[in-house]
Amino acid sequence: MQLSDKGKKLEQDLEHFTGSEHLFYHRLFRNFCYTEGVQFLAQEAGAYWLIDLIAGYQKDKRLQKNWEELQYFQLWKLTVNENATTTLICEDGNNNVVLSQTLEFTDFPLPQIKLFCESHVLLLPSEH
Repeated sequence: MQLSDKGKKLEQDLEHFTGSEHLFYHRLFRNFCYTEGVQFLAQEAGAYWLIDLIAGYQKDKRLQKNWEELQYFQLWKLTVNENATTTLICEDGNNNVVLSQTLEFTDFPLPQIKLFCESHVLLLPSEH
């Protein structure tokens, strides 16, 4: 996938997030929050749906089965394919896929993004 000008600018802007002073609480899942970098990503990419998906999956039985480990760390990868479908994968941090979902369409401007979820906080890897 070739990056659009919007995608290039977003990629450059995301590099500037190296920590977070403020957390945003999810409107439906009150024990789930996200950082300023994730808020910026969602706003600029029109990707609040991504936050909603990840927040909703926190109660999924596939995550709950390994909750002892996954409550502390999850690696989320969103990959956009050439045909505008996308795959969202959750890993445990040891390259073990916990769950995967394919979405039929996205206009997400980046070819891929990785996010961490640590103790109910969704963040960019640069904010770790």
